[in-house]
Amino acid sequence: MPGTSERDLPVLIVGDVHGDLERLFQALKPYPADGWRTIFLGDLVDYGPFGIGAVRYARDRANSTVLLGNHEVAMLWALGDPARIGFWMSIGGQRHDLDELVKDAALEEWMRERPALVRLPDGTLVQHCGSDAYANLIEKGDPDPVAAINERVDKLLSNGGESELWELMSGKNIFQAQPERLDRWLEVTGSRRVVFGHNPHRDSRPEALHGGKAINFDGGFSRYHRKFQRRSPVGATVAPLPS
Repeated sequence: MPGTSERDLPVLIVGDVHGDLERLFQALKPYPADGWRTIFLGDLVDYGPFGIGAVRYARDRANSTVLLGNHEVAMLWALGDPARIGFWMSIGGQRHDLDELVKDAALEEWMRERPALVRLPDGTLVQHCGSDAYANLIEKGDPDPVAAINERVDKLLSNGGESELWELMSGKNIFQAQPERLDRWLEVTGSRRVVFGHNPHRDSRPEALHGGKAINFDGGFSRYHRKFQRRSPVGATVAPLPS
C-alpha cells in the first residue's frame, strides 16, 4: 500500500508454525504482506521438516516482526554446544535444519537478534509464552521493562545464556488459571492485554481469556506436532489481532 507505514497496517498474528511451511503458505494467502503487519510468535522450527525454511520465509516477508520462541532458543543452544543436540532433537529438532543453520551465519545472527517481547501502539503486549517469567529479567529502576527484557535476552543469547532463556520461555500458560498474575504482568509492562502462543488450545479460533485480556494464538497448527496431533483450523493460529 503506497504511503502506508507498517505502524498503520492492521496486525496479523501467526502462532507456532513448527516446521509446517506448506500449511503456513496456505494460511497466509488471504493476508498479502503489503496489507498487514505480520507478527510471528516464535517456534517456527522443530517437529516439521521445514523449520529453517519457515524462519527464512518469516524473515523475508515484508512488514513482519519475528519473536524468539523457546524452540529457537533450544536450536541455537544446540548449535553452540554439541552436547545439547540430543536434547534438542528429543523435543522435535530436525538435524537437517541444524545443518542448514550451520551454513548460514547471517541467519544465525539474525535469529539471535530476535526480540522476546513487542508492545504495540494500542497497548497490546506480544510474547511467545503465556507466562510472566520474563519479569525475572527486569531490574529495579528500569524505565521501560519491555525494552530492558529485550536487551537482556540479547545479552544472554550472546553470552551462552540459552539455559536461562529456555527456562524462562518454556513455562505453561499461567495466565489462564491465574488471572491475578496476568493483571500484575500487564501493570508491570504498561499493557492492556497480552497475546501469546506456546501451549496449544483447542478452540477453532484464537482463545480469548479473561474478557480478552489474554489471547492464545497457538491452535496446534503444525501437522507434525508430536503432542497435539489433530488438524486444527488455520484460523486458530493465524488470524488478525482483534480490535
